[in-house]
Amino acid sequence: QVQLVESGGGLVQAGGSLRLSCAASGSTFSSYGMGWFRQAPGKEREFIAAISRSGGWTYYADSVKDRFTISRDNAKNTVYLQMNSLKPEDTAVYYCATRGLVHTTNPLQYKNWGQGTQVTVSS
Repeated sequence: QVQLVESGGGLVQAGGSLRLSCAASGSTFSSYGMGWFRQAPGKEREFIAAISRSGGWTYYADSVKDRFTISRDNAKNTVYLQMNSLKPEDTAVYYCATRGLVHTTNPLQYKNWGQGTQVTVSS
């Protein structure tokens, strides 16, 4: 089992940037693909970005493509989400999660989740 803790959320002005971190412990971090998701009040959980175990494969939702970057540092057991050009519609709780070998954007195929970190983007 792996435990995940997100951090780096907060308040930011529209057009600004924020860097989220997801620290893993309790298992071999490099064995897992990772994903970032977000959930706004009254909305379903939405896929944002995914990255393979080595970091060689990444995939982004259209809503964040060219603005967000997912990366990982396996030596630090951490995955990151760099968010640039933030918009008010990016406001949500952001979660990181683990998956196995299969590349997927489906949250049902991610098995371990962090507690989330709030991102609020003002106009």
